[in-house]
Amino acid sequence: MKRKAFAVWTGPIREGHGALTTDSGVLKDTQYSFATRFENGVGTNPEELIAAAHAGCFSMALSGILGAAGLTPETIKTTATVTIEKQGEGFSITAVHLDVRARIPGASTDAFNAAAKTAKEGCPVSKVLNAAITMDAILES
Repeated sequence: MKRKAFAVWTGPIREGHGALTTDSGVLKDTQYSFATRFENGVGTNPEELIAAAHAGCFSMALSGILGAAGLTPETIKTTATVTIEKQGEGFSITAVHLDVRARIPGASTDAFNAAAKTAKEGCPVSKVLNAAITMDAILES
């Protein structure tokens, strides 16, 4: 399976702008720029998209792990916060923090924590990131 996204950039780094489009059409000419990445401009940026991808990937992985254990989640709400920092001459994504809140009827805290840890370490987006990944996971009643 392969997935594609397309980026077009026009102009110099600070004054220029770009557009992102995905094969699925979910993103279509979605604007990004220096301002959306490092300031408060309108549009998206690569780190925000990585955060969305990680939150979605983790949530699906956790649901699958719980399902294999005979548990069905009512809700899994994951916020991924990506940290980008200047390192040397460039920038790096240095960390991702996952904040997870889940309602899972019949799940014990221990089973939930074990499943969340496995999902954090095993989801494909976690595996591709060269960053410290931390997590706060709370099982709600």
